Amino acid sequence: MDKSATRALRKAPLATPAGYSDNAIKDLSAALNLALADMFALYMKTKNFHWHMSGPHFRDYHLMLDEQGAQIFTTTDDLAERVRKVGGTTLRSIGHIARTQRLSDNDADYVTPKDMLAELQQDNTQIAQYLKAAHDVCDEHGDVASASLLENWIDEAERRAWFLFEATRGSDS
Repeated sequence: MDKSATRALRKAPLATPAGYSDNAIKDLSAALNLALADMFALYMKTKNFHWHMSGPHFRDYHLMLDEQGAQIFTTTDDLAERVRKVGGTTLRSIGHIARTQRLSDNDADYVTPKDMLAELQQDNTQIAQYLKAAHDVCDEHGDVASASLLENWIDEAERRAWFLFEATRGSDS
């Protein structure tokens, strides 16, 4: 492919058959990209805590966080593909994620297991709220496919938050 053809492709507008208005594409893409950035941030924090878990409940917590991390990561491709299907563009880099995410990172050298689980519980609860807000945008623009996916991810986030909450009840470690 020659340089002029490559430049033309770079400037070519997205053309998807979904049929959303320009305003809907902008709103849906923004809401879904926010959710995508937060999911990547939550995935990384979950894996960070998985890698740095210690203590008497190590095995149980380590395995739970590995399972949760895999579940969170699975959402990222579907979220990005929904952005493309509605006619938008999606996140392009780690820097783009960092500029977009609303969840805070945790770069501490040491976090107690109980604090790890409590922080992830709060983050999963927050993710559920963010996904509900994205669902509202989908409802506003009649994007039932994205709304349906979001409903499942809301349930998954609430389940993760519940497991994390229960794992910390009565725990000193």
